[in-house]
Formats: sequence, structure tokens, C-alpha cells
Amino acid sequence: MSLKSLLMPMVSARLMSRERLLKARAKAERVRQAQGEPHRVHYFHQVDDPYSALLASHLTALLARYDIALSAHVVGPPPDSAAPDRERLVAYSRSDAQRLAKHHGLDFSDPGIQPDQETQERATRVLVAAAEQGRFAEVAQAVSAALWQSRTKFEQSMHEQPGQSAAAWPEASPSQASLHVASANRLRQRLGHYLGATLYYAGEWYWGIDRLHHLEQRLQDVGAQRPGVAGFLFPPHVDLAQPVALAHPAPIDFYFSLRSPYSAIVAQRVFTLGRLTGAPVRLRYVLPMVMRGLPVPSEKRKYISLDAAREAHLRGAAYGRINDPVGRPVERGLALMPLAEQTGVAQAYVLSFMRGVWAEGLDAGSERGLRCIAERAGLSWPDAQQALQDEAWRQTAEANRRDMLDLGLWGVPSFHVADTAVWGQDRLWAIEHALLQPENSPPKDSTP
Repeated sequence: MSLKSLLMPMVSARLMSRERLLKARAKAERVRQAQGEPHRVHYFHQVDDPYSALLASHLTALLARYDIALSAHVVGPPPDSAAPDRERLVAYSRSDAQRLAKHHGLDFSDPGIQPDQETQERATRVLVAAAEQGRFAEVAQAVSAALWQSRTKFEQSMHEQPGQSAAAWPEASPSQASLHVASANRLRQRLGHYLGATLYYAGEWYWGIDRLHHLEQRLQDVGAQRPGVAGFLFPPHVDLAQPVALAHPAPIDFYFSLRSPYSAIVAQRVFTLGRLTGAPVRLRYVLPMVMRGLPVPSEKRKYISLDAAREAHLRGAAYGRINDPVGRPVERGLALMPLAEQTGVAQAYVLSFMRGVWAEGLDAGSERGLRCIAERAGLSWPDAQQALQDEAWRQTAEANRRDMLDLGLWGVPSFHVADTAVWGQDRLWAIEHALLQPENSPPKDSTP
């Protein structure tokens, strides 16, 4: 076993621990109080990002609920290294934002195209001026709503400023806007992120309305809520807990990577959903992005690890004592997938592997580590040793990757049921909803 494999689990266990996170939060609050500073929240808004539009629509509500100072920054899109399949990302973001809006009763419809460049540039100038004047929340809500409807609607909204009819929103000059965006991009990277629709508060990042409840909980913990405030603007989905009788449940395609922390923390939830609904779960494993030649920037790796820890705590999933399985451990792990499927223990094997490398610090690249993972899942070690010599899994992994791309998806974990295809462990609710559609339910008893 290498020194790295020995040290990584100990280091990661400390870095990902809930205790360390709470101590960091407490320290940040002590520093804030000592300096007499407000609860300052930085918001990074990407003009052509539909997730930013959804979050912008609730900035005024956030300010009404909490005693916070909002510093707004208009940023550009993520760098290529953080968006390896930009075309799919852009198209998916629109359709997913529409799905998310419908789920939460918000107003957003996918127009099928991005706003045109000229309109984006004007919206940027307006939002930069609003950010620098301290009026971002109210302006962004109106501008973002109009931007995603039509150019005509956007132009009309520019002349319908509340209380000042026929007066256009102030605009920054093109050079001012360019300088602002460049500075905001640098600040975002320095603080450790790469996306728009992100909020930063005292050392932690929160992406979109999906993570807003984490920020709200933190603000409530330090007493920043205004009188009468309780609950969250967008509470996390509560998973199905009781069996549901479905006549012919559609299968769930679960696209995952053994190196994906989000895949690790959602696997048990997917299998539980399949068990409760009777839906078969088809395991569609793929190679990790980095093993397919797609680089992942350091700020993205760090955010994903810390966010996965936060989400794992929320869902009660084991996570944090990590032994990164990139390379040989992943290949050895995938080599045993066909055997696990043939012997009927595939789900147990996936859970054992994920728990081993993401929560127990096992080295799946070692004989001892993989043997522990395999045997407790019900695999015979002699059979497993023989299976390790067969590389047929590579063709399956590649076929799964192509199928995933055909669905308009590119990353893991992703899920597909009937005509619903979604990306992310925080979209399992969409798969649950797809399974529970009326056509998937048994006919009502017509007997008197």
C-alpha cells in the first residue's frame, strides 16, 4: 500500500467531518461579531444561466427573511475545464430549470434557445450598474424574467422601471461592464468556485435554489432570521418511504461512476426507490471523466467533495473517509461488475465498493481492499480473481457512456425513466415523480 493510500483516508476524514465544518462556521461567526461586520452574502450571477434566473427571482425574498448584506457580482460562464461538454450543459440547463421551476411553482419556460448576444450584453450592462448601485436584487428579478421570454419583452421591461414609467434602467458602459465581469470572475475563482447562480457566505458555497436551504439553515443557526421566519424557501425533497403498488413500473437506468462522490451518496437512495416501487434498477457504469481525458479543475474537485459531504449528512449517507479510487482501483472495481450482476449481488457490490472507498478509506487497488469489498457483497474471491482478468467491462462502460450522451447527459450520477432523463443526485425526486405518473399506477378497483 502506498503512503498516499495510507494518509488520504485520515486527511479526508478530518477535512470532510461535520465537526470540522461546524467549528469553521463557529469561528467565522466569532470573527464577524468581533469585527462588527454584517452577515455578508456574495452572489455570483451569470446572465445567460437559467439557474441564475431562478435564484435571482428569490433574492428579494431572501433579503426579506434574513438580516444580510448582499454583494452581487455579474460573472461569465464557467471555464472550459469546468464545462467539458458545454453544448449539452447549456441545453440541459434550460430544460432542467424548467423542470425545477415547475416543481417549485416558479415562472420559467425553456425557450429552446439562449438569449441573443446583443440582449445578453445589454442585460449585463444593466445588472452591472444595479450591482454597483446596491440595487441588484430588485433589478435582477425583473431583468432575468424578461430576458428569458423574448427580446421584445426584454426591451419593454427596460422602460417599465417601477415608479418611473418610461424611464430605462441605468446601464454601465461596455468598458465598465467588461471590467466588472473580469473582476467578478477572478473573485469567484479566488474564493473557490466556477459556476453562476452561486452564493458564498463566510467560507462556504451554495449553488442555486437547490442548496439555498443549507444557507438558510446556517443563517438561522446564527440567529440572522427576521421575526416570524421559519422553514425554508425551497425545502429538500423527502424521499419516498413506503411501498407503492405500480402495475408495470418502468426501469430506472442509473448512470454512475465508482469515482463519483455524488454517485456514492445517492446509490442507496436509488436502490430503495426501486425496491419501494418495484422498478428494476439497471446499472449503467461509466469510466470517470478524468480517466476519459477530461480534466477537472481544483476548485471544482474541492467544491464537489465538500458539497457531497454536506448532502451526505443531510441524507444520512456514509461519506468522508476517502481513498480516491481513480485509475487502477476503478478498473478493478468495474471488472467485477459483470460477475456481480451474473450472481445477483450487483447492488450489494456497488454499495460495498462505494462505502469502502468513500466512507471507510479502503484501497480498492489492493488485494486486501478489493477482497473485503467483494466478499462482504457476496462474491467468491476465487471467482473475483478470475473475473479481474476479463476486460469485457470496458465495452459495456463505453456503450453506457454513448447511451448517456444520446439522452443529452454527460455527467454522473444520471438517471433515466421512460421519457425523463436527469443529471445529479439532487434530481432523484424527478425520477420518483416519473415512476409515480398515473400511467404507471395500477388500475383502480372497479368492483362495488
